[in-house]
Amino acid sequence: MQAGGLFQASVPLGLYTSFSVSAPCGLRSVDGVIGLIDMPDTFLDPARVKAGLLWFTGGFVEYRFPYRSEGPVTGLEFSMELGSDAPGTSPEWPSEISVSVNEAEIGSWTPKTSRYRKVGPRQGWGRYGSDHGELTNWRVTASGTFLDGIRISPVALADLQLEPAQPIRLRIGVAASATHPGGVNIFGRGFGHHDQEIVMRLSAAE
Repeated sequence: MQAGGLFQASVPLGLYTSFSVSAPCGLRSVDGVIGLIDMPDTFLDPARVKAGLLWFTGGFVEYRFPYRSEGPVTGLEFSMELGSDAPGTSPEWPSEISVSVNEAEIGSWTPKTSRYRKVGPRQGWGRYGSDHGELTNWRVTASGTFLDGIRISPVALADLQLEPAQPIRLRIGVAASATHPGGVNIFGRGFGHHDQEIVMRLSAAE
C-alpha cells in the first residue's frame, strides 16, 4: 500500500493472461512486427512480452492485476491508451470498445480516432497500427463507473466481487453484438502519445 491509501501497479501490453481475437490482428514492438500479421495464434508467440502495440477486430485480451489493500477499497481505476481499429482511412468508421472487470462489463466507449487516421505528430506506423489513440481513465466507485470523470454505467465496486488474494481481471475487447464492431488498438510503451503501460490504481479508506 502506498501513501494516501493508494496501491498502483502496471502491466506491459504483451503480458495478457488470456485472449481470443479475430483478424485483422497483430502485435508490434519497437523493434518491428511480432510474428505474422492477421494470424491470431501470433498472440501465443513468446516475443509478445515485448509488445508495445496490439490490435484486433473482434474478441478480447485479458490482464490480471494483484489485489493489495490494507483497508476497504473505495475506488478501482484503470488508465490506458485506446483507439479504434477500423480498416481503411475514414474516421467515420468507429468502433465500440468494451471493458470488463472480473467478468462484469463496466462500460463501453467509442473512440474518435480510427486505426489509419493520421493525426498528430507521430506518424509512419503504416499498415501495422495507428499513430495513437486516446488516454482513457476508467474508475469504479460505490456509486458507479466513470470514464474520464463522466458516469457511464451503474456498475459499482460491489458488483465486481473483489476479494483479497484473488486477481483483478481486466478484459478489453469488442463484442460481437457491438453497434460498431470495428476493432481496437491498445497502446503501450514506445507507441501512441502516452508512453505508459496499462495502469491500475486501488484507492482505500485510511
